[in-house]
Formats: sequence, C-alpha cells, structure tokens
Amino acid sequence: MLPVIVFVAVAVPLLLAGVVVTRRRSRAEEGLDTETEAERSRTEQEFEAAERYQEQWREEHKHDLDHL
Repeated sequence: MLPVIVFVAVAVPLLLAGVVVTRRRSRAEEGLDTETEAERSRTEQEFEAAERYQEQWREEHKHDLDHL
C-alpha cells in the first residue's frame, strides 16, 4: 500500500505542474503576433489563389464527381 501512496504523492503534483506549465505556455504564445503585415498580405493572397484554383478544378472535374 505504501508504494501506491508514494506514487500518488509524487505523480499527482508532477501532473498538475505539467498542466499548469502547458497552459501558461499556450496563453503566452496566443498573445504573440510575429507575422508582419507583408506576410499577412501574402498569406491572404495565397489563400485567395487556392480558392480560385479549387473552384476552377471543380468546374473542370464536375463530370468526374457526378458518378461518385
């Protein structure tokens, strides 16, 4: 019985400490805005181009998708 008590006495605090550290890191990283305006603009342009290509691809392959 003693080994179980020792295990719980050691494992639970370590687990709680790990959870607290992880939550603090997550909160700290959420607040960081490391992307510049140029990078944001480029990302937005890439998403728009990908969406246009996706629509074009769907139109070109509409007949392939009809029989699925």
